[in-house]
Amino acid sequence: MNEEIEQKKSSLSKGTKNIIILGLISCFADISSEMVYPLIPIYLTAVFGATPVLVGLIEGIAESIASLLKVFSGYISDRFQHKKAIAFAGYSTGLLYKIALIFAGSWGGILTARVIDRFGKGIRTAPRDVMVSESADKDNMGSAFGIHKMLDMAGSAIGILAAFLLVRTLGSDTGGYQTVFALSIIPIVIALMLFFFVKEKKEKREVVEREHFWNNISKLDGRLKLYLVIAFLFTLGNSSNSFLLLRAYDIGFDSSTTILLYFIYNVTASVLAIPCGRISDKIGRKRLLVGGYITFSVVYFGFAFCSSKGVMVLIFVIYGIYTAMTAGAERAFIAEIAPKQLKGTMLGLHSTLVGIALLPASLIAGLLWDGIGVFAPFVFGGMLSLISAVLLAIKLRES
Repeated sequence: MNEEIEQKKSSLSKGTKNIIILGLISCFADISSEMVYPLIPIYLTAVFGATPVLVGLIEGIAESIASLLKVFSGYISDRFQHKKAIAFAGYSTGLLYKIALIFAGSWGGILTARVIDRFGKGIRTAPRDVMVSESADKDNMGSAFGIHKMLDMAGSAIGILAAFLLVRTLGSDTGGYQTVFALSIIPIVIALMLFFFVKEKKEKREVVEREHFWNNISKLDGRLKLYLVIAFLFTLGNSSNSFLLLRAYDIGFDSSTTILLYFIYNVTASVLAIPCGRISDKIGRKRLLVGGYITFSVVYFGFAFCSSKGVMVLIFVIYGIYTAMTAGAERAFIAEIAPKQLKGTMLGLHSTLVGIALLPASLIAGLLWDGIGVFAPFVFGGMLSLISAVLLAIKLRES
């Protein structure tokens, strides 16, 4: 009996170590990404004269094209059991992304760089999430994803702070931006080196005739299918974060302080990710997700009508709370109720549907901003979020 307990403790210890290493990979990758991401909308408008519609088009195309890959990377992970190699390939595109940014001479070059970046995210997300879920105990799935999300968001916060300090030091001209792009290569190299320490769980599988993909989809748990539909609807109002940064810029924050707002958001999400993961383990994923959607609506209505810099800071804090509430809970929910042999596929399908919705979401946001006013895309997003919260609360059975 004691031997069994010791073996279980050893297994949990190894699983936790694996989750932390995967979290550190995401941490360093996000340091690299977020050193440049908050600069992109300002870089596009200040250097290349891009309009909000063009910013929305670039972000929407990049997110949607790459998101089509997420379901396939998840399927390949389930089919061939090479999750670590697939995730490594996805993270490797971070190097190409930064090089493409350095040499971009027009908004078309920025679009190409963003597609490369999202292409990599499309490849790595599902296999990485499966490795996290396989390293976790079934009773602590929310906590496991909370740990990963905490490290992920901590990396984002560090990257944003680095961008803020570098822009203040180097200046916000073309040369300053390109220097930041070059320095952002260092953390992605560290992330790739950490893959040597990841342990991948592989299972021997019987050779059986596989059913067609859509036959498997039709047999899914009804809660999962409904949640995928609700997540798609919610995302139609959840435009690119570029619009949030442009909104802050619009009410008077300069380039460097706008970056600092994004830093505050990421710090908040990082600090609260683990507590929110534990809460989802105790009260259920649905309750936390409903609360998260309502919180998002508060954030977007705040962006719509905010005219004070102090209030804008508070809104970014609340936005971080929303991210902590939903990011880990939704992955844990999907990983729990998806069929074991389709876990990666379902995590990838969720990311794909969300990514596909981001193209019309970003286009709609840009058109509403230009055609009606800066408040319009945020009112639209806030309303869709409230509708999604109601549907989730009423229609989805408790998990």
